[in-house]
Amino acid sequence: MASAISANRAELLAIANAVATEKMIDKAIVIEAMEEAIQKSARNRYGAENDIRAKLDPRTGDLRLWRVVEVVDVVEDYFKQVDLKQAEKLQPGAKVGDFIVDPLPPVDLGRIDAQSAKQVIFQKVRDAERDRQYEEFKDRAGEVITGVIKSVEFGHVIVNLGRAEGVIRRDQQIPREVPRVGERVRALILKVERQNRGPQIFLSRAHPDFMKKLFAQEVPEIYDGIIEIKAAARDPGSRAKIGVISRDSSIDPVGACVGMKGSRVQAVVQELQGEKIDIIPWSEDTATFVVNALQPATVSRVVIDEEESRIEVVVPDDQLSLAIGRRGQNVRLASSLTGSAIDILTEAEASEKRQKEFAERSKMFEEELDVDETLSQLLVAEGFSELEEVAYIDVAELATIEGFDEELAEELQSRAVEALERREDGFRQERRALGVEDALAELPHLTEAMLVTLGKAGIKTLDDLADLATDELIARKRAEQRRRDNTRRDRSERSEDKGGVLGEYGLSEEQGNEIIMAARAHWFDDEPEAAAPAFEEAADAESSQ
Repeated sequence: MASAISANRAELLAIANAVATEKMIDKAIVIEAMEEAIQKSARNRYGAENDIRAKLDPRTGDLRLWRVVEVVDVVEDYFKQVDLKQAEKLQPGAKVGDFIVDPLPPVDLGRIDAQSAKQVIFQKVRDAERDRQYEEFKDRAGEVITGVIKSVEFGHVIVNLGRAEGVIRRDQQIPREVPRVGERVRALILKVERQNRGPQIFLSRAHPDFMKKLFAQEVPEIYDGIIEIKAAARDPGSRAKIGVISRDSSIDPVGACVGMKGSRVQAVVQELQGEKIDIIPWSEDTATFVVNALQPATVSRVVIDEEESRIEVVVPDDQLSLAIGRRGQNVRLASSLTGSAIDILTEAEASEKRQKEFAERSKMFEEELDVDETLSQLLVAEGFSELEEVAYIDVAELATIEGFDEELAEELQSRAVEALERREDGFRQERRALGVEDALAELPHLTEAMLVTLGKAGIKTLDDLADLATDELIARKRAEQRRRDNTRRDRSERSEDKGGVLGEYGLSEEQGNEIIMAARAHWFDDEPEAAAPAFEEAADAESSQ
């Protein structure tokens, strides 16, 4: 009997050690799981109503089993209570209200009990393993990790990472790459989430950061921080662009990333299944960086619209297809790299656009200022594009234009002011016809043109305007970058993002906040009166002290 007990002890400890080593979890967790399983089996044997505890010594393997009972005067629950007389037999000196231990003989686990205990242990160990996996990987997002492809399920690749499993979802794989079970694969840890079925480790081979990390592994200067990848854009499996800068003027960032005979960049290209990579010198000057980003195309001119975050690029006629790239790939990657929408025009298209703008502005000045064509064209040639610019410029500066004198400058400015007044009056009449309240015209920063826009959007009262959030009022609309085919731009595929009602007027966030708060001011008109007596009482109390 003694030998059997010792064998059981040794077996329990051996199982605990084996499971802890295999699952790489603390042995104490396995011991705790065993105790919980034995407790459950004992309750099945002695009755689930009993408060039964089990303790397994992690060094000797000794197993103790007992029942916890409360000492009471009158026993009501025979499973959890004992009277004082019975308590004295179990523990001399016991008093009413004490909780004492009632030792139980070890139980022989039957087949059903053993299966139940096994399930409890497995569940406990599985939970501990999941916690260990999550703790190990939760702070490793952004790392490149190597694993072995375990299976491919519904297009998603399951990767064995040694101590855990990760998944490369279909949209995070390199197109046309065929994963094979048993192959080693490198991927970026995109994110780690704790879920009911265990931690989910999402991997990616298509993310731009994966390419950055690969370069850091191949280029020591990037790993050491001498060279920095400032921006990256990818069309996975096809083409990519990275913008690099060197913090040491003696090191060429592009040459360092390319390597001797292209050895460094080729190592990355091979890992990315032949993805072509353009390495571009990064520049703080946006125009210079755009020119570099559109390589190999030659750029004639760059016009930047900072307010709309758009860049207009003019290229020679024979460079249009090259600048746009196959299916718009080159300009799309350049746009992603610079963070701005890029419009590509040929020299002929740019010239046509300038001529059209010149003619429109000349016609506007000719009609609004009642001047001849020569004078209106002269104003446009000098850089004037709006009536406000003529109306509010310093007269002396206007008079410096060749062929102008102070008298003509004053006359032009006077006509510009009158034209603006006529325009404002026209908007005022339209606004009133739309039913927009006069109270809105008293709000700060709002012009009659803005009020017409509000009226057309159905915002006609202070309450209508007060109900808006600032973003709903002023968020700017941005035109989507024109999509292009291999040879020409498709002008028909242009749309606008949904923006604020007054997005086209370029109001700042501060101005938008002032407008909204002014519109809401009438909501609080009665509150100061109601609060005044209380305020006066508080002031009197403070002065009396």
